[in-house]
Amino acid sequence: MQLADTKICVIGLGYIGLPTASLLGTKGYDVFGVDTSEHVVNTINQGKIHIVEPDLDILVKSAVQSGKLTAGLEPAEADIFILAVPTPFKDDHIPDLSYVEAATHKIAPYVKPGNIVILESTSPVGTTDEVVAKILREHGHKVGSEVFVSHCPERVLPGRILTELVENDRIVGGINAISTEKTIEFYKTFVRGEVLATDARTAEMSKLTENSFRDVNIAFANELSFICDKENINVWDLIKLANRHPRVNILQPGPGVGGHCIAVDPWFIVARAPAQARLIRTAREVNDSKPHWVIDKVKASANKFKNPVIGCLGLAFKADVDDLRESPSMEIVKQIQAENIGQVLVCEPNLESHKDFNLLPYQQVIEQADIVLLLVDHKPFKNLKAVDFKEKILIDTRGIIA
Repeated sequence: MQLADTKICVIGLGYIGLPTASLLGTKGYDVFGVDTSEHVVNTINQGKIHIVEPDLDILVKSAVQSGKLTAGLEPAEADIFILAVPTPFKDDHIPDLSYVEAATHKIAPYVKPGNIVILESTSPVGTTDEVVAKILREHGHKVGSEVFVSHCPERVLPGRILTELVENDRIVGGINAISTEKTIEFYKTFVRGEVLATDARTAEMSKLTENSFRDVNIAFANELSFICDKENINVWDLIKLANRHPRVNILQPGPGVGGHCIAVDPWFIVARAPAQARLIRTAREVNDSKPHWVIDKVKASANKFKNPVIGCLGLAFKADVDDLRESPSMEIVKQIQAENIGQVLVCEPNLESHKDFNLLPYQQVIEQADIVLLLVDHKPFKNLKAVDFKEKILIDTRGIIA
């Protein structure tokens, strides 16, 4: 594949689309990124970023300044189209594929024979063929013979995206063998990890399986935290001891499970196979219940004060990122405020501002609070010690304060 002659159109310039587009630009591809937000498009065209990810600002600036990355609101003709749009679920936990449908309809007029269309968005089994390929067929494209369609799920960890885009193994599943073959050829131009061939349905299920595995294991840790609290046992000490067994590796409990992947993807399996996915559903229910358990802990502590001040440390769904998607910490803080349990003070060191909260330095939050609720194990919080919370009630949902 000749990089200089290959044009790529990336639909969706969020946490996956923008790093992918900028990486491909620095590899020599001509990349055109598309987003529905004019602010996002303008920010990128200035060589700047609208999300926090280590070294992403440098990569975007380099790709834009070299002329290899530009952005717009509408697609353009390309050789390869990458769909990196959201795939959330609705209130009843049914997958919402409207973004994938809209993106496919949008690129369809620009697709021509010989093009590759890749769905990177994590999707329910069947989406690549039953949604993307189907829509392209409805637009008159000869899918599988002239236009090649595949699924290659992203498998990166926020905070390490740029490294893992290159180093991690990738799974490619086409709607037919030639689609798989052509898509693998493309990924091999920038992925150092192994690029593994399968079919679209297996590729879709592989990503859902990876995140469901994590979710089930986190649910075990969170369920232990419920039991240990009832028995007056330190759950983190317990897990450390249990993990000394050579064949035991229990994960860490927390305030819940967040992020677009682990908190969402298991429901895609449950929606397709509700009678069979019993353990996966139960794990989701356990993890979804954890924020309410934390809120009950805060209420019990707040009852000890006339006008309690509740300091909340962290809003992101995981440490050292600014990503609030499906964040249990965000859910907890909003609910505490909504129920007027006490005056709420918030610190989120990875955000400059937030529309709902006046963000403060963590030192000020701790100083003014009666109750300190530690929700995210950001680096600045890991330096705190128990002595810093003298005469305060500390609810440490991450077990980092010694």
